[in-house]
Amino acid sequence: MEFKVPEEKKLITPTDKLTYMGRIDHSQPDAPVFIWAGSNVRMRFRGTNVGAVIFNRRFFNKMSVGYVIDGKVCSADFGEESDWEKEYYIPLAKDLEDTDHEIILFKRQDASHYFKFLGFVIDGEILEAPVLPARKIEVFGDSVSAGAVVEARDFEGKSDPDGHEGIYDNAWYSYAAITARNLGAQLNCTAQGGISVFDNTGWFHCPDFIGMETAYDKLCYYPEGEKGYTPWDFSRYVPNVVFFAVGQNDHHNEADGDPDITDEAFRTRWKEGYKGIIKDLRAKYPNAYFVLLLTVLCHDPEWDKAVSEIAAELSDSRIKHFMFTRTGKATPGHPRISEQYEMAEELTAYLSGLGEDIWK
Repeated sequence: MEFKVPEEKKLITPTDKLTYMGRIDHSQPDAPVFIWAGSNVRMRFRGTNVGAVIFNRRFFNKMSVGYVIDGKVCSADFGEESDWEKEYYIPLAKDLEDTDHEIILFKRQDASHYFKFLGFVIDGEILEAPVLPARKIEVFGDSVSAGAVVEARDFEGKSDPDGHEGIYDNAWYSYAAITARNLGAQLNCTAQGGISVFDNTGWFHCPDFIGMETAYDKLCYYPEGEKGYTPWDFSRYVPNVVFFAVGQNDHHNEADGDPDITDEAFRTRWKEGYKGIIKDLRAKYPNAYFVLLLTVLCHDPEWDKAVSEIAAELSDSRIKHFMFTRTGKATPGHPRISEQYEMAEELTAYLSGLGEDIWK
């Protein structure tokens, strides 16, 4: 570590009394790697000052990290566009009341970067690690599930602002994250902007077009990572509820021409690819309740009909298609925070109505 801890402060290492959530690479315990949007680390401490040390690897866009201090959601910018690999000390909070606090450091953005967490720096003492809820949710999705462009508040119901470079992304405010908090559940956010079911389709280009068929079972899901693709150990996190929210980007194929979901041959192939992922997840999560959905971002309703057909064809009482009131109708741009809350409230009510059995 390049950062020198001042004498009046102490470094809390990644292996100390911290709590992690998300698909995080712990193969090097002293430098866990945060890859997927929303991945986070939590600490309880007593003191007046806290910061974090990370080593960042940037691919594109402007960089920031998210944190929640005593319930207040904040962000901290770091790094210049020329800094592709660099260690940073990031001040997070100062002049706090000298009492007990809880901080959550989380990855706001998706594959625009990843970072190694090297520790917190405090001026007091660490307390017992926060305890995560017993309930568990996982979302497989695209940019909406990852919280892309949610903070562009002036563009509610409108197209995204030009050249935003990721500054409005915030995974904390995705409908999936809000729903998880509403229901007192953990969340693994396995979501990436632009992703579709199949490789070579969609908009996730890093450097090739990568689909959920490649990404869903990965820890590092893009080849530009330090170790390239790495597999995910599904035994590390077995959710009670799974959201599968893919289909928004599947109409795009840059190389071969955009597919038509009303074409019978493509529709059949797409549905079989989608079902193949669900069946494999079902084998890994035999007791989970699956919710298949698309979001309020505008799209052709034929995609919703195809998802409904998939749910029926799978003939599984714990795999259901869910429609928001404004599925596919609300906005031509990414849902903003208010629209993410709209989705979360509807999804929360739906899951609450299913009773306690889905959490067993």
